[in-house]
Amino acid sequence: MSKRDELIVKYAADLKDKCGINPDMDLLTKVTIGCGPSIYNKDAATVSGSDDSELATVKNNFLIKKLGLSDGPKLDEAIASVMETYGKSNRNKYRAVVYYMLTKHFGKESIY
Repeated sequence: MSKRDELIVKYAADLKDKCGINPDMDLLTKVTIGCGPSIYNKDAATVSGSDDSELATVKNNFLIKKLGLSDGPKLDEAIASVMETYGKSNRNKYRAVVYYMLTKHFGKESIY
């Protein structure tokens, strides 16, 4: 099993155990691949739910640039909702899991 496959299994477990979501493994794999090499970097692989600049990066680089959404309060609300679902006390919020949940939230699976 490759390192990426191991991470995908870990992300799927997070979605099931911490978020109560039964993941679409095909979409989760595509989102993980879309994250590129950042998933292998300890700092870049996670999203800090309490760091405003980190959340702005998720909004600008993923929601606006990748998913093609228009800026507005709905994006911030969606990010806050995903952080709440993932668990504010959970320190390791994996980027691929956050991106997966945002993709599902906005119904943008077709981008992958």
